[in-house]
Amino acid sequence: MLRMVMSRFSAVKAGKIDAKFFRLNRGDEEPAELAVQTQHVTNHFETPVIFYALCLFATVTGQTGIVVASLAWAYVVCRCIHSYVHLSSNIVMNRLRIFAMSILILIGLWGTILVGIMS
Repeated sequence: MLRMVMSRFSAVKAGKIDAKFFRLNRGDEEPAELAVQTQHVTNHFETPVIFYALCLFATVTGQTGIVVASLAWAYVVCRCIHSYVHLSSNIVMNRLRIFAMSILILIGLWGTILVGIMS
């Protein structure tokens, strides 16, 4: 988030975008390098929020075994790799593969917790 804020200040200072754009995120087109960072921050308020709720649910229900912990860490690693790819090479197919893997891990985590509760 700090990187996004610094990039926005730099873009305004360099005259790439008018500061008024950021009042409603409307008007001029946002420069591509800023749009990538904005989307990156937005991504952190989507599936990771489900992950946070799932971790809380697992803790409250006592589903904190090695499989749950391993899947949770695997999800975190996938999100870190996704962040790196998104903010560096930004190759869409690589991002998609990593994102799909993180979703599959999240589904597996849900399944593991639900099976643990039901048994």
